[in-house]
Amino acid sequence: MKAAATRVFAPLRQEPAYRRVAAEIGARITARELPAGQPLPTELELAGQFAVTRSTVREALRELESAGLVARGRGTKRMVVARPSAAGMAARVSQSLALQEVTVREVWEALTVLGPASAALAAQQRKPADLQRVAAAVQAYAEARDTDALLAAVGAFFDALEGATGNRALVAAQRPLLPLLEHSLRLLIDRVPQARPRIALAQRRIHEALQRRDRAAAQDWMAKHVRDFRRGFDVAGIGLDTRVDLPPAG
Repeated sequence: MKAAATRVFAPLRQEPAYRRVAAEIGARITARELPAGQPLPTELELAGQFAVTRSTVREALRELESAGLVARGRGTKRMVVARPSAAGMAARVSQSLALQEVTVREVWEALTVLGPASAALAAQQRKPADLQRVAAAVQAYAEARDTDALLAAVGAFFDALEGATGNRALVAAQRPLLPLLEHSLRLLIDRVPQARPRIALAQRRIHEALQRRDRAAAQDWMAKHVRDFRRGFDVAGIGLDTRVDLPPAG
């Protein structure tokens, strides 16, 4: 009996035409062959170039627009090349993590890896404007009178700290965690009275370390801050495998 031939090639992916058009245009944009602000050809011209229908092109452009790679030109129907905003990319990653049912444990572990290193780098790289942003977040937390304001101030503190690193790759890695961190804190902040003053103390000490450019102190206090986050769930009796859900938009 003849042995079955060894598979060498995988089956071709069957994708809708609009996906292939979107992938081709998107590849040109991400390769920077099409600079930001450059108008794309009209739908009719694109349909002719790709040998597809205008409706296929229109659907491809909708997909690219939702990804932030193209946008409607001001005062015209023509699409122009765009660059996705950092905030928009972070929001999409946050939503994806929530849909994957990320847990409190996973958020804490990510902060354990990224938080202390970011604080140390921020102490080294920070500029006067960065210190002002961190100080404003510390002050906002101290003045918060309700849970929503308090959690927003926590997010602002981490956001300012990440910005102070001057490292866009690190910011992109950490920023999607902030909505998940805020929601995780919402689960325990009103059940653990000591959490609020301990957060305030950690923020002040980290800010002081940044002022002195003290990498070691910034790293140590952030490590303590993240450990307190973990300990708060134990005190509140909330399991670390609790799923982190994002609040509905609006």
